[in-house]
Amino acid sequence: MITLLSLFDTLLFVLLAINGAYLFIYSIASLKSLPRPRVTAKGKGRGPRTAEPRYHRFAVLIAAYREDRVIRTTVEHCLNQDYPKEQYDVVVISDHMQPETNEMLRQLGAQVLRVDFEKSTNTKSLKAALETLPTDRYDLALVVDADNLIDPTYLREVNEAFADPDVHAVQTHRIAKNLNTDMAYLDAVSEEINNSIFRHGHNVLGLSSALIGSGMAFRYPLFRELMLTNTSVGGFDRVLEMKLLYRGYFIHYLPHTYIRDEKIQQVNGFYNQRRRWLAAQYDSLHEFLSQLPSALRARKWDFCDKLYQQASLSRVLLLGFVALIALLLTWLQPAWSVKWWVLLAVVVIALACAIPRHLWTWRLCRAICLVPWSFLLMVVNLFRMKEARHRFIHTTHGEV
Repeated sequence: MITLLSLFDTLLFVLLAINGAYLFIYSIASLKSLPRPRVTAKGKGRGPRTAEPRYHRFAVLIAAYREDRVIRTTVEHCLNQDYPKEQYDVVVISDHMQPETNEMLRQLGAQVLRVDFEKSTNTKSLKAALETLPTDRYDLALVVDADNLIDPTYLREVNEAFADPDVHAVQTHRIAKNLNTDMAYLDAVSEEINNSIFRHGHNVLGLSSALIGSGMAFRYPLFRELMLTNTSVGGFDRVLEMKLLYRGYFIHYLPHTYIRDEKIQQVNGFYNQRRRWLAAQYDSLHEFLSQLPSALRARKWDFCDKLYQQASLSRVLLLGFVALIALLLTWLQPAWSVKWWVLLAVVVIALACAIPRHLWTWRLCRAICLVPWSFLLMVVNLFRMKEARHRFIHTTHGEV
């Protein structure tokens, strides 16, 4: 009996240790800076900029489901760009928003496309826009959430990245626009850990950045082609990411180009959002797992890396399970617990290194106190993903 338990303990440790080592390697890599994109007069390379790059024409796409409280500010920021006005359109896909809101957006200068889905999803909204907009009007598609805020230089900075013809997809740096509650602070820290490990650290080591659902831009024809075949209920960005990587496209991360995003402020919001994210993660794994053998034969390491991300435990679940096992074995089998405490230390160091300096405040201590509760909610979510697979769970914005 002891032998079987020891074997199970070793097997479980190896699986979770791989997960922990993965986070640790990319977290340490993220400590190295990525260069700011600079373009030459011909629009290629990374040398000093000697002339303005070509002004690509943007379609700024905002899927807005019942976002009457926040959409005006978002659209105003998108329209207030240090970029030629004739070179971008702000397109709001209005789903179940009030008529007066739609008219207000038109008066501001946005294009408003009304949709009315019985079961609404971001995927459906974006596909409706892509099916309606002219196919040859735009060079780039930029996806912005209805609660996001961007600086006046945002489009210009994204445009510079696409001056290199080899760039087909970029993810900008999403940061918190509110830190008004401890849960919002914890969510902001979680976002930055993701940025460090899954975006910055990956690009440093030559692998693609993860997409995050907003603040991401693509060559328009490529985005249109891939989105029109996307059928995901939630997490369209995960499916889009896997499709890009299987085709061999690299996703660049722009750490100095910021987009501000409203953070979850209450426990209920965290619970619902993470349930949607978990369902999207494992649905993506199920959809693309069959392509792993061909990806290995073709040495599509980027795709294989992202597929592993879908299969691995989230950081909160990994941290919680390792801590629980270490505590339990300390009581039952102290000799077995040593390796678990070492693994716990590795995971904690990895997460700590991924947190930017400006978030190391006394408020971080209060936010960390919410981690055990967040772990319990995530465990519950593991058993409640079925609903999220069939119905889009909307996150309410505008509670700041």
